[in-house]
Amino acid sequence: MESAGGQRGRDGGSLRRSPLDLIMNQIRRKRTASDRKPLGRFLSRDRTGIPEDREERGHGSGVVEAVEGGGGAGWGRVCVFLQRLGKTADSSSLALSHCDLTATDLLEFATLLQFLPQLEEVDVSWNELIGGCLTALTSHLQHVGGIRALRLCSCRLSAADVAALGEALGCVPLLEILDLSWNGGVGCGALQGLLGKLPPPLRELHLVACQLTAADATALGGIVSAVSALCVLDVSCNPRLAQEVDAGGFVALASSLAHAGGLATLGLQACGLRPDSLQALGGSLRCLPSVRELDLSCNKSLAGGLDRLTLHLAHLTHLESLDLHLCHLTRSDLEALIQVLPSLAALTQLDVSSNKELGGVAHQLVAALPLAQMRRLPLNSCSLNQDSFTALALAVPYLRTVDVSWCKVVGGRVSLLLDALQPTVVLELNLSSCDLTTEDLLHLAAVCSRGGLSSLRTLDVSYNGCVGEAGWSALFSAGGPASLQDLDLSLRPLTSASCSAWLPALLDALPRLPALTRLAAQRWTVDSRDQQRLNRCLRKRSVLLEWDAASSSSSFEATNQESPEESRSEE
Repeated sequence: MESAGGQRGRDGGSLRRSPLDLIMNQIRRKRTASDRKPLGRFLSRDRTGIPEDREERGHGSGVVEAVEGGGGAGWGRVCVFLQRLGKTADSSSLALSHCDLTATDLLEFATLLQFLPQLEEVDVSWNELIGGCLTALTSHLQHVGGIRALRLCSCRLSAADVAALGEALGCVPLLEILDLSWNGGVGCGALQGLLGKLPPPLRELHLVACQLTAADATALGGIVSAVSALCVLDVSCNPRLAQEVDAGGFVALASSLAHAGGLATLGLQACGLRPDSLQALGGSLRCLPSVRELDLSCNKSLAGGLDRLTLHLAHLTHLESLDLHLCHLTRSDLEALIQVLPSLAALTQLDVSSNKELGGVAHQLVAALPLAQMRRLPLNSCSLNQDSFTALALAVPYLRTVDVSWCKVVGGRVSLLLDALQPTVVLELNLSSCDLTTEDLLHLAAVCSRGGLSSLRTLDVSYNGCVGEAGWSALFSAGGPASLQDLDLSLRPLTSASCSAWLPALLDALPRLPALTRLAAQRWTVDSRDQQRLNRCLRKRSVLLEWDAASSSSSFEATNQESPEESRSEE
């Protein structure tokens, strides 16, 4: 399960387009291909995947072939519509996310559903212009009664849209997945429109960032009680869900979970949970033996009350992933967690990062874990001390992801960590802002040279400004693992340094990094001659180069976004 940052579809790889893009996309659809070209070149120069390119492809021979060989004029109309949006026709799955659909587009799409009797998946997420018009789609769902997955994330759905959807759900009795995340209109009482309407086979319900309140929690409790097949419930990023004490809505939701005996994933990240919320939740855990993933992260108000939950965690005999990062856990909270860890025999992932108090008890936590099966144990921003860092080395041989970013104790001692890594196991190594020294980078280079990181895909050594030129040069001269996909060596904001001394080593290393897709080197400066060399080297490579705009070629995609950990590392 992804974190608010994370690991969810809302992080989504695509960026939202500007209002100008939305307007021009609609204009392009009403113009002929010959009329569109000059306008597209003027407004969308140097962009990739621009709408006019997709539409020109859609009006080519592929449409003729689809009409002639795809089974009639109805299917041909479907192909024309989809290819106009740059999408491939599929009779069982339609993915129309990020297509800038308008109400008119939605209506046209809905009228085509009658030609798709085998349709099982529909995704129209991230089309914010269809908000308030969902009836155009729901009124035609009777033609596709076999739908099993319906995703409507970030469509600006209104309360009326939710009500219309609720009325239409009876037409899709086989529905298994419903995702309404990132629609603020779903909350504030609108969720009541789905009460008693969800089909019994529903297995996944996603309501992330829907502005759910305690009153909605009560309605959600009724929904959960009626859907016994539910396996995934994600209501993360709804900070008001458990904050209204008088309403008691979260207590009703927690109690209803006892009716979902098959629940495997429960997401409650950033829901405003407090100690009394944990007590209500803990009472239902004994009825949820199938839970494998539990996300309680980013609930800072639960600090001091984790023992109300840990008393019941032992009932989750199949729990594989527990996320408690950024919860402001106290030492007593952590001690209560440590006591129950030996009972969690199936645990493979534990995230207690960004909890400052962990540094004093990390060695006890590591000793209580089933180390041989642990795959992920991030301890970034945990104020590790020398004893806890030494204890971490016991778990490192089994971990696929090693993250000790923002832990200053690592500087000068990274060899202890690196020598414990298993080459065929570790996939991700994060050492950002660890006060690494030149000697640390030299040791990292030596490990790379002997194949100690042969399977590594991600290496983050950013924000380590104390490393000298010899350290960076040695790292790149070592060549790095051929599997490396993501490399970040950016400097901290408000700092800069020249990379001319080690850039030749990097250029020589790039041919030995065939899998590299992202290179972040923000705030390193480069002269025009070296810039041209880098330009020539990467011209034929599909490598995303993140470099400050003032220091990089305009042909690169340069960004200056900072790590999300940066803002909270100094808490």
